[in-house]
This record gives sequence, C-alpha cells and structure tokens, in this order.
Amino acid sequence: MTSQLTLAQMANEVLMTADGHEKTTLSRRYAAAWRQARNEARDEVGHSSDCAIKIGTAQPPLHPARPQKPELLNPRDVPKRKPGSEAGRIALLHAVAHIELNAVDLHWDIIARFSHVPLPIGFFDDWVKAADEESKHFKLMCDCLEALGSHYGALPAHAGMWRAAEDTAEDLMGRLAVVPMVLEARGLDVTPGMINVFRNAKNTRAVEALEVIYAEEVSHVAYGSKWFYFLCGRDNLDPKVVFHQLVRKYFRGALKPPFNEEKRADAGIPPDFYWPLTEDIKPIAGV
Repeated sequence: MTSQLTLAQMANEVLMTADGHEKTTLSRRYAAAWRQARNEARDEVGHSSDCAIKIGTAQPPLHPARPQKPELLNPRDVPKRKPGSEAGRIALLHAVAHIELNAVDLHWDIIARFSHVPLPIGFFDDWVKAADEESKHFKLMCDCLEALGSHYGALPAHAGMWRAAEDTAEDLMGRLAVVPMVLEARGLDVTPGMINVFRNAKNTRAVEALEVIYAEEVSHVAYGSKWFYFLCGRDNLDPKVVFHQLVRKYFRGALKPPFNEEKRADAGIPPDFYWPLTEDIKPIAGV
C-alpha cells in the first residue's frame, strides 16, 4: 500500500517503471498521496513538519527504467526538425514529450538520491509538485501527438539528457545548478517560439498545452534557485560565485542566448548568473 512506503521508496518505484504512461500515472498517484498526507498533517497538528508518509532513504538506480521506444541516439544523430511542416511539428512535440518524461525522473531522482541530506520538508513538497506537473505535461504532449496520428516512441530521441543527473549524482548543489537553473531555464527561452509555431499552424490543442507547460516551468526553475540559495546561505557561500563554479564543472559547452530575462528573473535567476557563462566554459582548476 502507498501508506506503507516512504517518499524515497515511492520515488524509486517511479524511477524503476519503464513505460512512459505507467511511469507518469504512478508519479501522479504518489504525488496525490503525498499531498493528501501533508494536508492531513497540517489539519491535525497545525503545522507542516509531521507527515504520515516519512521521507525515508533509498538507493536509486544510476539510470531510470526506460521504454524500448523511442530509440535513443547521440545528440548529433537526432534528425533536425523543420517545424514548417506537419512532420516537423510532430517531431517537435515528440522532443518535448521526451524532455518532460526525463524531467519526471529527474525530479523523483533528486528526492530519492538526496533524501539523506538534512533539508526542510518544503524541499520535498516542491519536487513532488514539480514531478506531478511534469507527468501532466508528458500526458498533454502525448495527447497532442495522438491528435496528429503519432505517439511517443514513434521517433528517435536525444540520449544525452540524463548525463547531467549522472554527473551530479553526489552533488546536490551541482544538481540544482545544472538541471533546473540551466537545463530547465533553457525551456523558458525556447518555449515562446514553439508556441508561435503551433499558433501559426492553428493547432489550438498544442498551443494550450505548451502554454500550460510554459507557465508551470517557471516554478520548477524557481524551486531550483530557491533551494540553491538556501544551501548557499546555510554554508555562508556566495550563490553567484558557486553557481559559476558548478556550471563550469558539470555543464558541457557555453550557455546560448537569447535568454528570456523576464521569466528567468521571475524564477530567481538574475542576468549576472548566466551571461558570464555564454563564452566557452572551461573547468576551473581545482574544482
């Protein structure tokens, strides 16, 4: 039963579920169970520090379970998308679905992998909510694909998306810096253009789905910056200096403008965090 599992165990079960639809359905079920337990704790105790579902600990897999399809290719080998055609727009939706499914695993992984770190319970609230919303986003993209006669798994996909999780498997601050504050922040830069592609194609379903994703991704990036600042503050570190060090250590290549400065600011990331990283990133000696 769900109530007998810890949150870390729930996270592990999601990570070990291969099928995308089963993974996201389980993700949403566990997120609802966590939300209910947290709400009951508030009602009964009057504060949010106690919960019927304990955080627990887990040993998550280095790689989450994945379906047999899509075929995962080296990023250089993924066919280029031409969004002016319907085939190109299908490829674009498929790519977003793949990103969202990876995000589900990334958010549950940060819960399971770092559940041993002393953190406020709000940290886990935030990432459960993010995982729940990413699960919804995956299902929205699948609905859009099916409306166009396709499905997730019909096309090859990017094999390098889990690399950041592997590289930061033992570094919580590195994970926060690279995944939400770099990779997910990139989504804030490119999603408005994708929305325009489907608006021009008069695909209302895709426009509405992408607008939901765009609005909710700001919060996911904000969770990253919020807890990054928290950890820096706890250790009396300069967040900007540490962010630059960690991105240079873990991220391959330079950050690429143009940037959505308004939405990045809404998510707690000021321009002096990312503009200095637009030049070729070279590892800092000793980092």
